[in-house]
Amino acid sequence: MLDIRLFRDAPDRVREKLRSRGLDIDVVDQILALDEKRRALVQRTEEAKARRNEISKQIPQLAKAKQPIDALKEKSRSLGEEITAADNDLALVDASLDELMLGIPNLPDDSVPMGKSEHDNVVRRTHGEARKFDFAPKAHWDLGESLGILDLPRGAKISGSGFYVLRGLGAKLERALISWMLDTHTQKNGYTEFSVPYVVGEGALRGTSQLPKFADQLYTIPEDALYLIPTAEVPVTNLHADEILEPDQLPIAYCAHTPCFRREAGAAGRENRGISRIHQFHKVELVHITRPEESPATHERLVGHAEDLLKQLGLHYRVLELCTADLGFGAAKCYDLELWAPGMNTWLEVSSCSNFETFQARRANIKYRAEKGGRPALAHTLNGSGLALPRLMIALLENYQRADGSVEVPAVLRDRLGVSELRPGG
Repeated sequence: MLDIRLFRDAPDRVREKLRSRGLDIDVVDQILALDEKRRALVQRTEEAKARRNEISKQIPQLAKAKQPIDALKEKSRSLGEEITAADNDLALVDASLDELMLGIPNLPDDSVPMGKSEHDNVVRRTHGEARKFDFAPKAHWDLGESLGILDLPRGAKISGSGFYVLRGLGAKLERALISWMLDTHTQKNGYTEFSVPYVVGEGALRGTSQLPKFADQLYTIPEDALYLIPTAEVPVTNLHADEILEPDQLPIAYCAHTPCFRREAGAAGRENRGISRIHQFHKVELVHITRPEESPATHERLVGHAEDLLKQLGLHYRVLELCTADLGFGAAKCYDLELWAPGMNTWLEVSSCSNFETFQARRANIKYRAEKGGRPALAHTLNGSGLALPRLMIALLENYQRADGSVEVPAVLRDRLGVSELRPGG
């Protein structure tokens, strides 16, 4: 959530930043009007309460002096009614203002490239080269079926379209990747691992800005007022909701593996074959909470941690800096890491690393003290995938396939998987 003072002090800047996202800027005027009305109501209420307090002090003094007090009592009663009416109006204005403010995305950082669509994203760097095949590379759905490790029909039979089943070495490969990534992040990169709930309340989703904007993307458990998590970002970031972090607690670097559940509403018409766009998938998530002055450097390190995994796996990837129009709702700045999938002949996003600055911290009320006993201020939050499956598995299968239908296992995974290759028939 943005600071209302931005709208008061720099409305033109807010309009410019929202316009760069391709959004309607009329909402700025609506927010300013509601804010002005709110401040007028607060002033009116405070003045009425102050006058009533004065009268309350006068009444016993006059009564003791046997002076008339009926008029003052009537005035006090009238002021009480005025205060109640103003409080009711204030509650309505606050609700309307909160609704508008919760629907406003973060403002792009000044360093974010301008753009009108995803086509204006900037390739900051690439690693490796696309593999050249002397045969026609297969897509992962054909490879997975012939290897006996991927079963799409049974996934659909159990749960419907958008779900899948991994079998044998396919399930073991996924598990090996997850444990390898967690071990790398905790042992090499200094993250603390967490195991967190897979369901959360509405407040947690509002804190990380999935609600109310993305309500149609979430799986709900209405009877318990709970939601299945779309990403570990939600429970992990909210570990420190409504807290004030002391100087020695920062910086924070957490990681967690969870399944992720997404309805993917509105995805009709996109490439849905295989397992590149599904409703349930596994992901290792990286979350940072830092001091504001440290967040830009932390953001770059976060991207580097995700990149390091791809380098170790020997995969061809690129790093995109998202333009203003393609930023996620809560991000002030974002890098996407995309893997080349030769069988699908496309790039697949496998990690999105975002700096939210104070956007999530304001919603989740995450504060810190710069020094012991100092005044609390909003922290900066960042997160990114490190990494997401199953698109990582797609890239591994399609890039390491051989002409005979077998798939080489990258060296860093062989000990965990117990084999050096996947072959049709096991």
